[in-house]
Amino acid sequence: MVHREWWQEKLESAWNERSIVWLSGVRRAGKTLLCQSLPDIDYFDCELPRIRRVLDDPEDFLDQHRGRRLILDEIHRLPNPSQLLKIAADHYRDTKVIATGSSTLGASRKFRDTLAGRKAELWLTPMTGEDLSAFKKPDLRHRMQYGGLPPFFLAPSIPEPAFQEWMDAYWAKDIQTLFRLERRHSFERFAELLFAQSGGLFEATRFTRACEVSRQTIMNYLAVLDSTYLVHVIRPFSTHRTTEIIAAPKIYAFDTGFACYYRGWTSLRQEDLGLLWEHLVLNELQAHLQTRKIGYWRDKHGHEIDFVLARRGKPPVAIECKWSADDVDLTNLKAFSGRYPNADLRVIAHDVERSYQRRTEAYTVTYSGLKTLIASLCG
Repeated sequence: MVHREWWQEKLESAWNERSIVWLSGVRRAGKTLLCQSLPDIDYFDCELPRIRRVLDDPEDFLDQHRGRRLILDEIHRLPNPSQLLKIAADHYRDTKVIATGSSTLGASRKFRDTLAGRKAELWLTPMTGEDLSAFKKPDLRHRMQYGGLPPFFLAPSIPEPAFQEWMDAYWAKDIQTLFRLERRHSFERFAELLFAQSGGLFEATRFTRACEVSRQTIMNYLAVLDSTYLVHVIRPFSTHRTTEIIAAPKIYAFDTGFACYYRGWTSLRQEDLGLLWEHLVLNELQAHLQTRKIGYWRDKHGHEIDFVLARRGKPPVAIECKWSADDVDLTNLKAFSGRYPNADLRVIAHDVERSYQRRTEAYTVTYSGLKTLIASLCG
């Protein structure tokens, strides 16, 4: 078993904060193995009918396991999962519980109580830089094409049939359990189109004909995909509303492997690396900051910044992602600096090992690698 120590420490830290931890992430991101790698735990797979019967009486179950460290895997398979967690949080505080699921807590009506103030949350994203070290395979191009789900990443060749099998399981075990949507073909077609256009601007009406549903249905599908982490909705950052784009979000696939598969990329060209690097930077930001509140910026003259972090009481951080620092055009960062003179301007490039700065009279741009960016934001 590979020990993903960085994530293990995150879980233990969350347990120190609250007795109940909600561990979320897409199917096959590694939630089960991560939990099973923790010491001194009792593991319960809620997909098994006999386990669900054991959990029918939450108080009796918790009485039998008082003071233990419990894993309730795939807890959304229970009829009323939030009831058990609420009882544990309120009346069994000496019992530690990690509950796992494939969506944000409260994504569906099945979770009648979101346990506000009673839980800590951890989102297991696709594999990070720390995971590449844990798996002893620090090949970024391989990570880009195969993706960040461990079984896919470790496959000896691109596991093409596994992508559709994964989507089949997602529909059957997540969507039907949590949302019970109809029109599977339309929903999956929409997801496939988003994966194929990952990183682009979103306009709902562009998908209505191809998916044979209304605009409102498209928006409902997007909300479901977002709450189950299959796509990330990156909204515009704006305070100068008359000169900036304020409505159209950008949509990113949750994983580079799925983006490559649905684009039909069986091998990576040099021109593909920039977009996939952008996805990796987003994944690292989400994993380390544990937030989806990441924006992008675009003005009405076409200047665009890949990602913007708005920080309370601090200037925004503007991040341009480039596979190579030699490819940087500072026009967009200059335009952003003109609107936000105090902004922290960053270029994050794969080939920058030591940070450096380029200064003009109007602005300063910091060039660094991804690890340096993360360290500066988390320090």
